[in-house]
Amino acid sequence: MANIQKRPDTGKWRARYRDLDGKEHARHFDRKLDAQRWLDEVTASVVTGQYVDPRAGRISFETYAKRWEESLIASEAGGRITDNALRLHLVPALGARSMAAIRRNDIQVLFKRLSDQLGPGSVRNVYDVLVRVMTAAVDDKVIASSPCCRITLPAMPDEEVTPPTVEQVEAMARVMPPYVRAAIVTLAGSGLRIGELLGLKVSDVDFKAGAIRVDRQRLQSGKIGPPKTAKSRRTVPVGEVVTDVLLAHLAARSSQEWLFTMEEGEPLNYRRWKTEWNCARRALQKAENEAAEREGRKPVGLPPHLWPGEEDRTRSVMDAVLGGLRTGCGLEDQAIKETAGQRA
Repeated sequence: MANIQKRPDTGKWRARYRDLDGKEHARHFDRKLDAQRWLDEVTASVVTGQYVDPRAGRISFETYAKRWEESLIASEAGGRITDNALRLHLVPALGARSMAAIRRNDIQVLFKRLSDQLGPGSVRNVYDVLVRVMTAAVDDKVIASSPCCRITLPAMPDEEVTPPTVEQVEAMARVMPPYVRAAIVTLAGSGLRIGELLGLKVSDVDFKAGAIRVDRQRLQSGKIGPPKTAKSRRTVPVGEVVTDVLLAHLAARSSQEWLFTMEEGEPLNYRRWKTEWNCARRALQKAENEAAEREGRKPVGLPPHLWPGEEDRTRSVMDAVLGGLRTGCGLEDQAIKETAGQRA
């Protein structure tokens, strides 16, 4: 129901309508034509399903974003990115503003400032969270349209990924503690992500076929979850260098379930891996500094770990490239030496 009446006390035209919930809304205009135009726009928005209660946008960004975050169903990593973006950047900057008062230029100014403080990838993570909040607000009829429109973000650098050389893989394996040395060769020879490696069970390795099945990953919390994406669930071919090292690893550290365990017998977790990795990296950096003046040799890069449909070729090439690691990765335990020797 909508109508227009002239107020005798002010001479202004009062336009009124009731929304779908029965709430009355009114505005005053100097001209009847403007009042009618406003009512026509409101009526059109109701008919097309685009109507937004003007009072809905008064909710603060902080309040709406909190409700939105609480309703999310996300992975641990996704939830952590969302929480950090809101808590550290978006709420401090926009939290007190009403949703309807946030404009496109407010967003551009915010991300210009963030681009001076954070890397391009981090800036884009924060922006992605804001876009999702604003899109949800549009869907919830809190605001009519999202202010995240034509926002300029810092460009992502086209960085070339340089694979480690065989010498680097071997050096890292040598300085790692015995219980995680095989993990270095496995990572180099398979291309697995660290979370996927930490989630491997003994049964995931097909030693006869030369393949590793990826069905899960270990999250930073220690929990086990599905792979990062649906395509991440896969079977990765590996050569004899990797399977030999893993056989030697299991001969020295027998396990009925998890492929990699800590010295105490518990599954190897992110925190322990990071500690060992950082210690090994510092040791290598020190050694490299001491040898900086030595005549260098041309490094041999590792090839891509997988050519689709050519698993046998992948295994052969990886064995050829990593062959020096079969006996040269610093696996010094006696049981490991004996097992590796049987397959040499």
